[in-house]
Amino acid sequence: MAPLPNAELVQTSLQLYRYLLRCCKLLPEERIRQHYRHAVRQSFKVHADEDNPERIQQIIKRAIEDADWVMNK
Repeated sequence: MAPLPNAELVQTSLQLYRYLLRCCKLLPEERIRQHYRHAVRQSFKVHADEDNPERIQQIIKRAIEDADWVMNK
């Protein structure tokens, strides 16, 4: 189960970034939302120069799985 509908439609890094920030809005406490927003931004910056399509798809898949875990925690 994905944290938000249409997780399967995420295909690009920008779509993933927006998707994860929308997930952060659903978290219960402001302190937790800030923490995960910061983590999403940092990860986006770290992987911004990635150009291997296979690796990008791996990152997207893993990020959605991690978001699912966080949302269900």
